[in-house]
Amino acid sequence: MRMILAPSILSADFKILGEQIRITEEAGAQYIHFDVMDGMFVPSISFGMPVLSSIKGATDQLLDVHLMVTEPERYIEEFARCGADSITVHEEACGDPGKALDLIHSCGVKAGISIKPKTPVETLIPYLDRAEMFLIMSVEPGFGGQAFIPESLERIRHLRSLLDERGLEADIEVDGGIYHSNVAEVLEMGANVIVSGSGVFKGDIRKNTEDFMEILRRYE
Repeated sequence: MRMILAPSILSADFKILGEQIRITEEAGAQYIHFDVMDGMFVPSISFGMPVLSSIKGATDQLLDVHLMVTEPERYIEEFARCGADSITVHEEACGDPGKALDLIHSCGVKAGISIKPKTPVETLIPYLDRAEMFLIMSVEPGFGGQAFIPESLERIRHLRSLLDERGLEADIEVDGGIYHSNVAEVLEMGANVIVSGSGVFKGDIRKNTEDFMEILRRYE
């Protein structure tokens, strides 16, 4: 299975965002993770369509949009038009998660579904064959720089076993508190798409990215 690094620009310096994204691409990161927060589903507010449109022209990386917003169905089509390659919605935020996934697919975009740390993994069972990616939040969504919740490891393992039992090879993405020091544990549990913000953008971005990629390649 392909191991993927998705640097989260939530931790980037927006004065030089294009330059920093370019560095992650040159160093091997395949995705850019784009956290959209509305101040309702989560406490913080981040950024939206205009920033995504500007990023689309600055990189060939897959643009991985994570909608941490209430009723994300309202915005799916617009984010797809602005350049999203993959859109992930939260199970907890959708009136009908299945319809939201269908809407994403109708836009010609890969679909993902996410759950917060306290939402049972079994909640995802009805959608296991309806999405390309499943995102396990390993911190409470809404703020960068939080510590990884250790119980997330078992949640990742459980989700991978549910997919394996059904012969499904969907991606498992993990977001929150992942650094070089703990990413191997996350990969060993069955995740293959790693989101990291502070772990990439704080300090030497090129070296941070290269060090992540070196670890990820050991698990391919």
